[in-house]
Amino acid sequence: MHQILAINPGSTSTKFAVYNDTECVLSKTIRHPLEQLLRYKNIVDQFAFRKGLIIEVLVEEGIEVDAIKYIIGRGGLTYPLESGVYKVNNLMLEHLREGIMGHHASNLGGMLADYIALQIPNARAFIADPVVTDELDEVARFAGHPRFKRQSIFHALNQKATARLHAKKVGKKYEDLRLIVAHLGGGISVGVHKNGRVVDVNNALDGEGAFSPERSGTLPIGQVVDLCFSGKFSPEQVRRMIVGEGGFVAYLGTNDALEVEKRSEKGDKKAAIIQEALFYQVAKMIGEMAVVLEGKVDGILLTGGLAYNKKLEAYLRAKTEFISTLFVYPGEDELQVLAENALRVANGEIEAKTYNPVQG
Repeated sequence: MHQILAINPGSTSTKFAVYNDTECVLSKTIRHPLEQLLRYKNIVDQFAFRKGLIIEVLVEEGIEVDAIKYIIGRGGLTYPLESGVYKVNNLMLEHLREGIMGHHASNLGGMLADYIALQIPNARAFIADPVVTDELDEVARFAGHPRFKRQSIFHALNQKATARLHAKKVGKKYEDLRLIVAHLGGGISVGVHKNGRVVDVNNALDGEGAFSPERSGTLPIGQVVDLCFSGKFSPEQVRRMIVGEGGFVAYLGTNDALEVEKRSEKGDKKAAIIQEALFYQVAKMIGEMAVVLEGKVDGILLTGGLAYNKKLEAYLRAKTEFISTLFVYPGEDELQVLAENALRVANGEIEAKTYNPVQG
């Protein structure tokens, strides 16, 4: 039996769980009020605070910490990497602290895993399928001008896990399937999974694809240019329009998709049309990605929190049934997925990779 600690730091919470192989023996979510986080100048400064909370809970819950030999954190904004499990090393830690691809709470995942592993004899620290997982076909990288380049930033951990789960359910190998996977949550990413690689996907963080509960997605670029040079908005304000205060937040003042659904059901016409617009844009993305696979699609998979919405499921099923069969795997359990990746290493099914990116 292998004891594993999985850590998923989010913008306003720290989630972690302890597993004996695949059995979860402890799961905790610690919420961080905004006023608490405002004490820290940046994400990296929260490291000591969050680390202390995890260790405190483990001790309080009577977990035999020295028995934990595999600690795996959510992968952050390192330089782009192929899918896989990576050993945390000094270069990775340096890049996470610097925020070489951006600052996000997920950057703390590898840092926390490394620190805790150092406190335990013979323990090892890893990350898996970070948000910068990059397997794009070369032709998919072109944005339309040499000053710009399309980037692969998406829900890689959940997309890959969902695709592997589906492959297992249909009795096939993930590497033998051609799938379109749509992660529908606070951010929305739609990826083309071709024979085990995500060869095209929208940048779900800052400006591609469908709008989401809190992100604007693709915007009319000419209007964006005019807004940026209007003198009315700072760069930070524009950034917030794109990420955090876009989508449902901008149109309806909430990032709660369930609330939007309830408003729509009660006859709120604005909520109804904005919700339908999100559905519509997701459907268009699925159609666009089907072209990458020449229409030869083994399945369309929906995952993430919005996949619980039956109205969204019915809408997408009707719009995309001419492409392929729709399968729904609602929600996400990133801690479970992280633990499963660590267990694959522990059981010798895969070998953990070394972080040594070309850009580094």
